[in-house]
Amino acid sequence: MRLVFAGTPQAAVPSLEALLDSGHEVAAVVTRPDAPAGRGRRVAASPVADRAASAGLDVLKPDRPRDPGFLDRLRAIGPDCCPVTAYGGLIPQAALDIPVHGWVNLHFSLLPAWRGAAPVQHAILHGDEITGATTFRLVRELDAGPVYGVMTEPIGPRDTAGDMLARLARSGAELLVRTLDGIEAGELEPRPQPADGISQAPRLTPEDARVRWGEPAQAVSRRIRACTPAPGAWTLLDDVRLKLWPLADPAPAGPAPAGSAPAGPGDAGGSPDGARLRPGELLACRDGVLAGTATHPVLLGDVQPPGKRRMTAAEWARGLHLHPDAAGSDRLVLS
Repeated sequence: MRLVFAGTPQAAVPSLEALLDSGHEVAAVVTRPDAPAGRGRRVAASPVADRAASAGLDVLKPDRPRDPGFLDRLRAIGPDCCPVTAYGGLIPQAALDIPVHGWVNLHFSLLPAWRGAAPVQHAILHGDEITGATTFRLVRELDAGPVYGVMTEPIGPRDTAGDMLARLARSGAELLVRTLDGIEAGELEPRPQPADGISQAPRLTPEDARVRWGEPAQAVSRRIRACTPAPGAWTLLDDVRLKLWPLADPAPAGPAPAGSAPAGPGDAGGSPDGARLRPGELLACRDGVLAGTATHPVLLGDVQPPGKRRMTAAEWARGLHLHPDAAGSDRLVLS
């Protein structure tokens, strides 16, 4: 089939690569306009635009996909189908109607679960053990179109959103090609999504990424992993913002003290010392730095104070003169 691919971030590049290696013809690529990126916030083309340019493809960057000039260009190209992976904009009905086989979207969730911009982040945040990817035909309602195919992927107890997205981008690209092959062969018909099990996955905000130390340890771990690498988990110490990376794996511990809360499944960063701390309370220990939660303390991973480099929690604690023998009244508390 003759295709026009739509995608923007790095997670969409494996889909474009797979389409270029397939038996289909990629006639052009649609991506979001150049935008500020990186620490210097310099205006740059999207990862998909860069890869498309290196392949010699025509790259379209409409400000709005409903613009008449873009619609005329799409009609002139005459695609049979428009595959989509993480384009980042709503496709109007006038564009949806152009290709005979419509627009086929690769979405990184098991629809109808986690419709929206951040499905992987929400799957981790809410403790899902399985996620995956779905190919479906785009309709006007967000992520509600009929489904062509599904693949599943387990979520490990240490997986971050970045880890999961990288894996799903690769395996999902294969699903997308298989879906297009089936459509071309006339072997695939989309099936409506079930009415039950619908959940929404809006983009996570910086406030969503603030760690709630009053939550159980598992929830603290999930929030940090769900927000890694973006928008980046954080907390406050004396009103100073501290960026957090996923919790550390504790060293093997002896039997837990009587009455202590056991670490549950997926509880990366459980306390190796059986320490009891108030939510957010910090304590230096032999393995690093413990922070209290609603259940048991967790072992902090890497941190980054403002204006400084990323470092281990132990390095950071030494700079704060956080000592293992500090009295409870002298301990620092995250908020």
